Amino acid sequence: MSIWKAIRGELIDIIEWLDSTRDTLVWRYPRHDNEIKNGARLVVRESQAAVFVNEGQVADVFEFPGTFTLTTQNLPLLSKLKGWKYGFESPFKAEVYFVNTRRFTDLKWGTKNPVMLRDADFGPVRLRAFGTYVLRVAKPVDLIRSSVGTDARFTTDEITDQLRNLIVSRFADTLGEGKIPALDLAANYDSLAAAMLAKLGPEFEQYGIEVPSLLIENISLPPEVEQMLDKRTSMGVLGDMNRFTQFQAANALGDAAKNPGGAAGAGVGVGAGIAMGQAMAGAMAGAANPPPASGPAAPPPMPVYHLAVGGQQVGPLDMAGLQARVRSGELTQATLVWTPGMAQWTAAGTVPGLAALFGTGSAPPPLPNG
Repeated sequence: MSIWKAIRGELIDIIEWLDSTRDTLVWRYPRHDNEIKNGARLVVRESQAAVFVNEGQVADVFEFPGTFTLTTQNLPLLSKLKGWKYGFESPFKAEVYFVNTRRFTDLKWGTKNPVMLRDADFGPVRLRAFGTYVLRVAKPVDLIRSSVGTDARFTTDEITDQLRNLIVSRFADTLGEGKIPALDLAANYDSLAAAMLAKLGPEFEQYGIEVPSLLIENISLPPEVEQMLDKRTSMGVLGDMNRFTQFQAANALGDAAKNPGGAAGAGVGVGAGIAMGQAMAGAMAGAANPPPASGPAAPPPMPVYHLAVGGQQVGPLDMAGLQARVRSGELTQATLVWTPGMAQWTAAGTVPGLAALFGTGSAPPPLPNG
């Protein structure tokens, strides 16, 4: 401490605290050798309290705002400890702690590790939660005795970790006792917070602190469970799966028609496209005409063929369509054809199922001799 400050302290003895921070709970007034003169003035502002400590023992407390001239009348406990009977003239040694009693808002709490819970819908689940709370010093003396000690500046960071642990512990207790299904937790945030405050009140009181408000902002499931819930929700939004399958198949066929390819791609992309079309058509047929619950099985579908005419793909065509192409001359025995199940495009004249179109293979074989 500089000489000028020491001299100034001898001339003018005003004890006050102008808080320039936003996180200080308790601040010890710095005095040269902790000396305070008789008649010194103490200034206690709104949302402040002043606590006098003599040789480690709490003496007098000023919990109301105002300016006080320190005498034996307003320092009765300190006067008793000092043995003053008729007042004091010389400076006395005492520590003065200013306590900030305003509300500290937007303090965070959250679960470091998930809370295990048995849920009625999902079975064993792990839940995480976070929120905010408001802190206020209700009993300055209890705070100094339990937590501050001789700390010259005691901030919220020095106690919020302990308070957060208490909040998380009581959150787990409240959640387990409530037995609220995970899907209904969002509708019960207020009631859960109120139950937590009821449990936390006596524990916070030991520190001289009260929590006027506590909020639960979110309770969440593990990411993998949330993803499965999203898929389940998506299925519910789709509605009729048969109609959705038909819609998807129609879109796929439309996209394939926009990119027919050329002669160079006839042997590469056409097969994959046609196979996809056949699969989609089968899905549509199955969705539109489901088999009966009982009775004979439906006959197998008639084969359809695709032609390579002038370097372009034509089809699929059933037998009637193929006969029309034979009459028009577009389909000959040398024309390349393909149907599902064939490994590659093949000349029509070599396909047994098409022999009747060209008048071949219809005559019976000769009778055996004898």
